[in-house]
Amino acid sequence: MAESRLDLLRWQFDLTWALGEVHLAELTADDFRWEPARPCWTMRRSEDGAWIADWADAEPDPIPVPTMAWLSWHIGWWWSTAMDHLLERPVRERESVRWPGPDGAVAWLTALRDEWLTVLDGLTDGRLDEPSAYPWPEDAGLTVGHQVAWVNAELMKNLAEIGQQRLARAAALAG
Repeated sequence: MAESRLDLLRWQFDLTWALGEVHLAELTADDFRWEPARPCWTMRRSEDGAWIADWADAEPDPIPVPTMAWLSWHIGWWWSTAMDHLLERPVRERESVRWPGPDGAVAWLTALRDEWLTVLDGLTDGRLDEPSAYPWPEDAGLTVGHQVAWVNAELMKNLAEIGQQRLARAAALAG
C-alpha cells in the first residue's frame, strides 16, 4: 500500500524530533545560557522577570550568533504561530510568545511537539492542498502541505543548531 503524503510528512517530523531529542535530553540550564560568540542573540530578563528575546527588525551586520536559549525560544515562537494559522485561531505576536526559562525550555518544546502531533492527526491529505499564507506571502501560491514540510525543515535546522552548540560547549569544557 502506498504511503500518503501526510504519512510521509509525519514520518519526517518524527525522525527530525527523534534526532533532536538526542541533544534536548542532555541540555542543562548552563547550556542555554552559554554565549558561543560575540555578538550573540540570547534571552534576557525584563524588569518584571519575563524572558525577552533579543531581536532586530532589520538583520544586523554581522548577524549575531543565537544562543541555545534564543534558538529554543525561536522554535517556540514560529511553531506556535504555525499552529495558530493551521487551527485558524488568532496569531500570537512575537512578543507574546513567552520562553519559560532554561529550566522549563525542554518541557515547553515537548509540549509544543505534543500539540503539533494533535494538529497533524487532525489533517487530511486533502487539507494539504489548501492554500497557506504562512510563513510566506499570501500570493506565493503555497499550500498547507508546504507549511507542514516547512515546519519539519525549520525544526530540523534549529535542533541541529542547538545540537552543534551543545557539542561545541561540551568540547570546550572538556578542554
